[in-house]
Amino acid sequence: MTTAPRRIDVHQHLVPPLYRDALTRKGITEAGGRSLPDWSPEAALESMDLLGTETAILSVSTPGTTFLTNPAEAAGLARRLNDFSAAVAAEHPTRFGWFATLPMPDVHASADEAERCLTSLGADGVTLLANHRGAYLGAEGEDALWRVLDDHGAVVLVHPAELPAPPVDGIPPFAADFLLDTTRAAYLLVRNGIPGRYPNIRFVLSHGGGFVPYASHRMAVAIAGDIGRSPRDILDDFRGFHFDTALSSSPAALPTLLAFARPGRVLFGSDWPFAPSAAGQYFANGLDSGVAPGTLAAVNRTNAEALFPRLAGAAPAPAPARPLPARLRESAQRAGARLVFKLLQPGAR
Repeated sequence: MTTAPRRIDVHQHLVPPLYRDALTRKGITEAGGRSLPDWSPEAALESMDLLGTETAILSVSTPGTTFLTNPAEAAGLARRLNDFSAAVAAEHPTRFGWFATLPMPDVHASADEAERCLTSLGADGVTLLANHRGAYLGAEGEDALWRVLDDHGAVVLVHPAELPAPPVDGIPPFAADFLLDTTRAAYLLVRNGIPGRYPNIRFVLSHGGGFVPYASHRMAVAIAGDIGRSPRDILDDFRGFHFDTALSSSPAALPTLLAFARPGRVLFGSDWPFAPSAAGQYFANGLDSGVAPGTLAAVNRTNAEALFPRLAGAAPAPAPARPLPARLRESAQRAGARLVFKLLQPGAR
């Protein structure tokens, strides 16, 4: 009998009805070149059972609240999203956690909402888009937010947004632009010394860190030439990030990520429901078959337990009332590769 991996998924999204309605009113029907997926707690739990995921930390994906240019409206939507997320987690305390949505680029309103969520609502951390209407993380003027997050030792999921430039026809943003967006934010965070000045913040870079592991030495040389720091120290800052495996545990990407990241800094991520269950199964299989058992256990669970102590040593979640048939797992495995490569075709939806 195979033991369930009891994964902790740090990169899983929710699309509450109130959020979908707010987007629809603005004529927004997709994110990153992908149609907004259907979501419900029940569908999330079914997908989690398929992947062997015990707990998922939920977050709102791009565009967050950035599509609202009125600061009061953005702050109000963030508050409602966070109240909704807290309620979902309270209803399923062993299965869901959540990252708070902040109304960036309003730094002070974001600091206030982070304080509320981390102090009163029990958020497991916060989500920050790599850029908010062109304002990147790591730029000047964000210290009020960093101070609050540092005081709480907060976990910050850095999630990409669409680049502040027109998309290239035929290239959906999620396929390439998202990776660059995360990389730009990581570059500025390191260049401007945010990890050193606020050492208690634990940053998690989405999708294997974008291009960070692959281009880290090149970026370190550029930053060293710009500000005069040692390239070795700069590389240490890049390696100090945490990284999730969402859509990134392929035979090409995973070895690079594991070779670059510090031990204990790689975390499981699925990107569901923007990545359908079959795609999640495809990449989960790449992880399950591509690393040593000790590393696999760390990526699946124990590395996340260090970030979320409330999950450490937690009893296994009850088995689903109707266990998923093995044929569903096998079917997902067979369909996964076909679906992933279809999704990556230009113009795919």
